[in-house]
Amino acid sequence: MPAAEPRLHLVTDEEAAAAAATPPLSRAETIAVAQGGFYAATGAWPFVSMRSFEAVTGPKMERWLVKTVGGLIGVIGGALVSAGARRRVTPELAMLGAGSAMVLAGIDVYYVSKRRISPVYLLDAAAELGIAAAWALAARQDADDPADWEYADDAGADAVVDGEIVEE
Repeated sequence: MPAAEPRLHLVTDEEAAAAAATPPLSRAETIAVAQGGFYAATGAWPFVSMRSFEAVTGPKMERWLVKTVGGLIGVIGGALVSAGARRRVTPELAMLGAGSAMVLAGIDVYYVSKRRISPVYLLDAAAELGIAAAWALAARQDADDPADWEYADDAGADAVVDGEIVEE
């Protein structure tokens, strides 16, 4: 059977308009996708090549533990990428992203200071602190933008219309 020749697909006006109408990712969505990609790659690394992982980070006594942590980081990364790409970054997902970054940075700094792990982990700590700072900045900027506010029913209001509390 001869191989099928590639076919050229011309984009219709409707397809071009739909693509142009898609707004760019928000700050939080961008952070989620970027952090998720970083976590997916670093989480997979010991599975792909333990030899290169140890060449950079130092020898490991408990390889099963390295793979366990790598797997968990990879799963967190997958959840972050999925939520960011689907524009479903909830406060809980932002907490997962920021919290994971802060815990990993803290572990890196603590165990480097105890000389238990290689100083190369301070590079990861710097990256993790940058990620946590990005989440904090995104939360702060969103909090300052009234368009992003959601109103609770604490004022006895029945609805919020165009940012105004409406009592029925």
